[in-house]
Amino acid sequence: MSTDSNHQPDSGHAVALRAERRWAIFAVGLIVLMLAVVVFSGLHWAMMPPSRVETSDPARLQLSGEFVEDNLGSAVQPDGSVIVRFIAQQYAFTPQCLLVPADTPITIRTTSADVVHGLLVTDTNINTMVVPGYVATLNTQFDHPADHAMPCHEFCGFGHQTMWAHVKVIDKAAFFEQARQSRRLSCVSR
Repeated sequence: MSTDSNHQPDSGHAVALRAERRWAIFAVGLIVLMLAVVVFSGLHWAMMPPSRVETSDPARLQLSGEFVEDNLGSAVQPDGSVIVRFIAQQYAFTPQCLLVPADTPITIRTTSADVVHGLLVTDTNINTMVVPGYVATLNTQFDHPADHAMPCHEFCGFGHQTMWAHVKVIDKAAFFEQARQSRRLSCVSR
């Protein structure tokens, strides 16, 4: 024990308590600020979707525009890349089979004609939601020829379990040879 009269035994405890209080207030303030940002962002995005999201009119998909029937399937772009367009609708993908080349940049563009669908290409990292009124765009590349299943993975109604399509990846040279003969390709056009 100290005999110094200026020494107060609880002064260290009081300093630590004040420091802990300050850090606790700082932590609570930080959490409140982050929650406010999350709420503001959620409300802002809900009221105003981002401008880079493309929209479509589900009622007019097959009548005019990008998703008319003779524009669906795979097509070669002037830069040598491939664009694939298809529609998801209860309970099928149109077209049912997508033909794509291996080792080539591919842009997949899809939309829904009716309800929310899920797009999944097995054995790849392709996975997205297909929402009516919006165009989902994915950029990918398949390394080698293969067959992939493409099920709808979002419950879309009582026929959901029958909603499957196929992605057939073929040799690059064979694909481009077929593309010279036909503007739009699908597995049926082979």
